[in-house]
Amino acid sequence: MHRIIAAVLVAGACASSAHAQTSPPAGTMPVLTLNDALARAGATSPAQEAAAAAIRAAEAQRRVANLRPNPSIVAETENVAGSGIYQGLRSFETTVGLALPLELGGKRSARVAVASAQLSRAALDAEIARADLRLRVTQAYNQASAAERRLVIARGQVGIAAEALRAAQVRVRAGRASPLEEQRADVARIAAAGAAERAARSAEVASSNLTRLLRTPVTALDLSWFDRVEGAGPPRPVAAGSTLAAAASRADLSTANAQVRLARSQRVPDVTVSASARRLEQTNDVAAVFGVSIPLAVFNRGRAAVDVSTAQRDQADALRRVALLDAEQAIAQAQAEAANAATTARNTSGPALAAAQEAARIARIGYREGKFGQLDLLDAERTLSDTRTAAIDALAAYHDAQARLERLTTPAPTVTEDNR
Repeated sequence: MHRIIAAVLVAGACASSAHAQTSPPAGTMPVLTLNDALARAGATSPAQEAAAAAIRAAEAQRRVANLRPNPSIVAETENVAGSGIYQGLRSFETTVGLALPLELGGKRSARVAVASAQLSRAALDAEIARADLRLRVTQAYNQASAAERRLVIARGQVGIAAEALRAAQVRVRAGRASPLEEQRADVARIAAAGAAERAARSAEVASSNLTRLLRTPVTALDLSWFDRVEGAGPPRPVAAGSTLAAAASRADLSTANAQVRLARSQRVPDVTVSASARRLEQTNDVAAVFGVSIPLAVFNRGRAAVDVSTAQRDQADALRRVALLDAEQAIAQAQAEAANAATTARNTSGPALAAAQEAARIARIGYREGKFGQLDLLDAERTLSDTRTAAIDALAAYHDAQARLERLTTPAPTVTEDNR
């Protein structure tokens, strides 16, 4: 074992000249970059279609809220089927006219304010759906890239295990090793083949998931993106109040305030005015009839509705503060996770991986030449496999944390009068 330790120390001295990660051979298929994937997903996403439909519905609802009440046709017949001179239709009187409700208390403007607040919320929901889609596509792209990396390494391990088996067979035939070494090498080859089969299945599933999001076949991925890690440094400050989560909570509060205004306007009774023409059968004359109708607020004065909307507004305000606190905590957590994953990725993908690769190379050469034992070779190969796996896991965790951080810090769009 002291020989393999010495080999690792020697490998560490030349780590700066080793490659950081095993790369697959270049293919002829066009490379699908992350930006390409995001563009394709945005053009075909059902979530985007649903958000656009919600905006159209909110716009139609605001047009409805701005409409005035419809007038009514009033028709009455009096003095019909009575007694004496009112028998039959001899003295009947017919009144025909229009009744027009007049909304008081600012009800129409209050309805429009509620509908406008809901339209702003629908537009914000569209931005949230866009950010969520970007997160899903980035995570799916990251998972597919990591799965492809694992598959490349697993297939490489199959070749290495096969070569180790051939070396063991040569040593056994030459009488320099016991048949047990050949059995161990064969077990290692079988295990590597099984790992490669599982990695191929995982890569197929990850690629299929990405294809479902894009609704187009996935070509070769940009694995250079997967290997990139941004430079270390202190996390940049982020104003949680400008994020989508904070904007959504503020939009809910604005809607709740508009609901309070609407409930208060409902307490003011409306007036219905009418103008009619009445025909008198006995004299065949026509006379005008005017009327005013005012409801009496006796049983329902609207106070309970105001209390309900006020309580809901207080709830929305409290939830706004909770959302701001949650956003600050989630951003800080994602920043820490991204920084930790970046540190791990740089360590495992750099000197540590280079040293493990060189140690494994020396162990293979030494094993074939009879300088190292099989246990030394297996230990070096296991160390290399664990280091490669740790590097891929760290890179995948880094890109996932970065995607979540980008989603959390996505700025809310600026609301203008044209957007309302």
